[in-house]
Amino acid sequence: MSFLTEFNLKELIGAYVVLLAICDVPGNLPIVLNIQNKGIHISARRAFLYSLILMISFFYAGEAFLHLFGLDISSFAIAGALIIFLISLEMILDINLFCEGTDISSDATFVPVVFPLFVGAGVLTTLLSIRSQYADFNVLLAVLLNCVTIYLTIRLSKLLKKYLSTTTIYVLKKFFGMVLLAISVKLFITNLTILIASIKG
Repeated sequence: MSFLTEFNLKELIGAYVVLLAICDVPGNLPIVLNIQNKGIHISARRAFLYSLILMISFFYAGEAFLHLFGLDISSFAIAGALIIFLISLEMILDINLFCEGTDISSDATFVPVVFPLFVGAGVLTTLLSIRSQYADFNVLLAVLLNCVTIYLTIRLSKLLKKYLSTTTIYVLKKFFGMVLLAISVKLFITNLTILIASIKG
């Protein structure tokens, strides 16, 4: 089968780590706990489904959306690299560059937990960015694994709060911030080279 020939463990791990870092599970965990402490419901099962549908839909429809505006994946990947760079600065320097509304209803599963906390503009942009680097099958597997991670994070949030200190969560956030910074530089240089080559050609 063709998908077996596309499978690459290195690409799967790479795509998973990129999306995991962008989803910022360690950084969003305190926000999830804070929402739950206010008595607002968050469904882990629906969060999984919403995240999966949102990411897969953009994965397939995003490129058509770009073609509508006469753009290519390399150009969008460079824009994505810049967004990833800004997100990494947020995580490393503890600053807020992207401001989101704070209004939440009695059920916060889709807004703000799934969108924009776990699956925000950065994640959607990154999907198209890494699609220019990895095989589709590996990226889709990484999407599935990240949705499972989101499910487990919400499902086990209270248990994680018991065993993970604030300091541990803070350190994990900084670590993922550094990973994102390196990834943004690589994506920018790689796709800029491709774009320049296509212009010269």
